[in-house]
Amino acid sequence: MKIIIDNKIPFIKEAVQRIADEVACVPGKDFTPELVRDADALIVRTRTHCNRDLLEGSRVKFIATATIGFDHIDTEYCKQAGIEWTNAPGCNSASVAQYIQSSLLVWKSCRNKKLNELTIGIIGVGNVGSKVAKVARDFGMRVLLNDLPREEKEGTEQFASLSKIAEECDIITFHVPLYKEGKYKTYHLADGNFFRSLQRRPVVINTSRGEVIETNGTISDAVIDVWEHEPEINRELLEKVLIGTPHIAGYSADGKANATRMSLDSICRFFHLSATYEITPPAPSSPLIEAKDREEALLKMYNPIEDSNRLKSHPELFETLRGDYPLRREAKAYMQVISNR
Repeated sequence: MKIIIDNKIPFIKEAVQRIADEVACVPGKDFTPELVRDADALIVRTRTHCNRDLLEGSRVKFIATATIGFDHIDTEYCKQAGIEWTNAPGCNSASVAQYIQSSLLVWKSCRNKKLNELTIGIIGVGNVGSKVAKVARDFGMRVLLNDLPREEKEGTEQFASLSKIAEECDIITFHVPLYKEGKYKTYHLADGNFFRSLQRRPVVINTSRGEVIETNGTISDAVIDVWEHEPEINRELLEKVLIGTPHIAGYSADGKANATRMSLDSICRFFHLSATYEITPPAPSSPLIEAKDREEALLKMYNPIEDSNRLKSHPELFETLRGDYPLRREAKAYMQVISNR
């Protein structure tokens, strides 16, 4: 069996050799019809568009994307061609929650805010949004939830409308998949009308997909990790935002290891293979965190300003900064010593 893998997927080379006879690792943008023609399976990221142009005439039977999103996969074509596919839902939800947590602490410090006096609106309450809600409640914030699919299934009691969020929230954060049409369309969900309806000039956070927010409107601050037309991002917007990063909110080593494991497990299930492998990210260089309080400890583990400064200094290196992202671990990888000095 032959598997072709995006060469930026980490912790995979040794493990995949346990299940495949032939393995090729190439940049995601370099997947071509010629390359995949004799492959049985692909393991990709969002940069590889899996559609008729790439797949027609190949022997590909299975695609695993090591990402939550799957809008880079032409699911209708795959269905017609008999190609199965899977994504990795929830793989990096804790990583995105860490990014939001640290971003809120940076914003709080820069703007002299008290988080426990504020209201946050969370749009999309799946794997990621649910963890962000816990982060917000741990900070003592009032939380409003918006999720149309869940509201239809579960009732309206625990959910708020977009108009209520626009009226009452100091922070609005987006965690929805990208649907360009249909009942739950999210393309330009935050459009000009939405921005004009905002009552409190909130900070807007987007870690979902760039196309969810129409890049206009007047907002007091923004934390933007995903961009329309990336990697050719709006540099004027980049200069204005408080935090601007190259689509790395979910890029903790822990989240990447989860995605790699889920992709390999799905291939083993599909092809009825049995294999033993461990996907373990490396330890942080300084696993002991000493700080005066929990908030300082969290920012010592991860401070998004560092990623933002790198992108703002070199926006032309968006893909490089994303592809060569340094090791970042979540809180479980650290021992914390709070000194209360």
